Amino acid sequence: MKIAMFLACLLAATPAMAQDRITLMLDWFVNPDHGPIILAEELGYFAEAGLDVGIVAPADPSDPPKMVAAGRADLAVSYQPQLHLQVAAGLPLRRVGTLVATPLNCLLVLGDGPVSGIADLAGRRIGFSVAGVEEALLSAMLASAGLTLGEVEMVSVNWSLSPALMSGQVDAVIGAFRNFELNQMAIEGIPGRCFYPEEHGLPAYDELIYIANPETMDADALRRFLAATERAVQYIVNHPQESWEIFAATSAELGDELNRRAWIDTLPRLALRPAALDSGRYARFESFLFAQGLLEQVRPVRELAVDLGAQ
Repeated sequence: MKIAMFLACLLAATPAMAQDRITLMLDWFVNPDHGPIILAEELGYFAEAGLDVGIVAPADPSDPPKMVAAGRADLAVSYQPQLHLQVAAGLPLRRVGTLVATPLNCLLVLGDGPVSGIADLAGRRIGFSVAGVEEALLSAMLASAGLTLGEVEMVSVNWSLSPALMSGQVDAVIGAFRNFELNQMAIEGIPGRCFYPEEHGLPAYDELIYIANPETMDADALRRFLAATERAVQYIVNHPQESWEIFAATSAELGDELNRRAWIDTLPRLALRPAALDSGRYARFESFLFAQGLLEQVRPVRELAVDLGAQ
């Protein structure tokens, strides 16, 4: 009995196992796209994986890749199309996981407006937020209808995509997310229509990915992070309403109608196997950007992405 009591006291006095700290920068403010991350935190999956994850929303959406490249963040949520350009620019970045496994970007027009097909955009104004990749996406989509960028007027609307469209400032916008801007317009009583890049000349791609610095990353910790978010995705798929309630309860502004609709639309697009890598998808998009003149050379997939699930 004394020995048992001694062992019990010894175990009680033993400090809890230390957790590995990971700083994760989101691509923007918390929204349903980040559901697996928030659920993994709220359901204790990160803690069970021995991780203490610090989730940071950036002040500027262009900051996360730079922070990871500089070693000031361990992991960031970013975009596959931008990753190709960032690696070409010399940033030490690799895709290590996938968050949203389908494109979200779309070419958005008014549902009852004069644009019923891409060919109708000839001579019209198209709003955009990010130069470079979005222009390449638009160029390919226009080409599917026999148009060129020279036959439309590009207008920078910063991040005010749907307001610019609804106000008549532009006739279409590229860069709108089909799970957000479409719902935002519907709530305002102004229905929109999306033309999807992957249906109009573009290779499919992963919209949201996790990126890390290959020179400094802790592969074991990242594998545990991805395993925890995979558990969260499974929970979300199995319990969509319960998971929405957990997500919405984390912040008052998340429980509105826009986020509720976006949650429903985002759910089927989440990566069920976040660590798994589709090498062909990255090779095809690299070749696409090269053909569009945005890359000087085609890099092998190993310089863009790693498959932590296979290691």
